[in-house]
Amino acid sequence: MSLVRLGGAAGRPVMVVGPSLGTSVVELWSASVSWLAEDFQVFGWDLPGHGQHRPTQPSAITISSLAADVRGAVERVVPGPFHYAGVSVGGAVGLQLALDAPSLVVSASLVCTGARIGTPGGWLERADLVRAHGTRAVVAGSRDRWFAPSTSLTGPDRVERLLASLLDVDEEGYAAVCEALAGFDLRDRLAEVAPPVLAVAGEHDVATPPDTLAEVARGVRSGRLVVMPDVAHLAPFEAPRRLADLVRQHARTAVGATGSSSVDHRGPGAQGLQAAVSHG
Repeated sequence: MSLVRLGGAAGRPVMVVGPSLGTSVVELWSASVSWLAEDFQVFGWDLPGHGQHRPTQPSAITISSLAADVRGAVERVVPGPFHYAGVSVGGAVGLQLALDAPSLVVSASLVCTGARIGTPGGWLERADLVRAHGTRAVVAGSRDRWFAPSTSLTGPDRVERLLASLLDVDEEGYAAVCEALAGFDLRDRLAEVAPPVLAVAGEHDVATPPDTLAEVARGVRSGRLVVMPDVAHLAPFEAPRRLADLVRQHARTAVGATGSSSVDHRGPGAQGLQAAVSHG
C-alpha cells in the first residue's frame, strides 16, 4: 500500500483520509480536501483493487491488516503522529488504528461507519455476488445506500460518475474487503480507544445509521457524535465543506479533549444540545 498526496503544504500537520468500499480516495475526498488542505498536509490511501491500489494477487485481508498497512505507509512517508478521517470501511480502519496505535493518532474522525458494520452473513453474500457477477451487480444497491434524496436531485451528474467508477473496481479486491468487514467487530473494545473520536452520521444513512455512530461516541473514552442533515453514507462527497469544517474543528480541539462524550445534532459550528456520558 502507498499513500496518495491529495493537497496541503509541507510542514503542516498531517491528515490521512480513507475511502469507503467501492470508491477511490480521490473520488470520495477531493472536494473536502480543497478545504482541509488549508490547514493540513492531506494524504489518502486506497483499498485493494480500488483506485491506485491494484495488487497483482489479491489475498485475504482483515481490518486489522489494513490498519497495519496504512500505519506502515504513513511511517514511510511522514513519520510521526497524524490526524485521521475515514468513511465506512475507511472509518473502521481508523477505529482499529486508534485502538492499535493511540500514540500516533492525534484525532480520529469516523464518518458513516461503526464498530461493526452490517452482518457477517450479508457481507459474505455480497462477496459471493460480486465474484459471480462483477461489481455491476452492486451498482443499484450502492445508489440506494450512498446518497440522500437531495444529493441525487441536485448533483445527478456527479452521482452517475461516482457510480460508474464502481465498475472499475477489481471484483476480487471488492470481495476481499467484504470478507474483512464480515470479520470486523470492535464493539467490546470501544472503551480501550484513547484518541479523541468524532463520530459523524448521515441523517439518511441506512448502512450505518446514527444509532451506530452514537454507539461509537458513547463507547470510546473521548467521543462526540454529530448527525449531518441531508446526508446518507458518503458525507465527503455529499457535503464536502460541512464535513471538512467538522473534521478541522475536531482536529484543532483534539489535544484539549476532556474525555467525555457529547451529542450535537445541528452540525458544524453549533453549540448544540449536548449530553455528557460518564465512563466511570
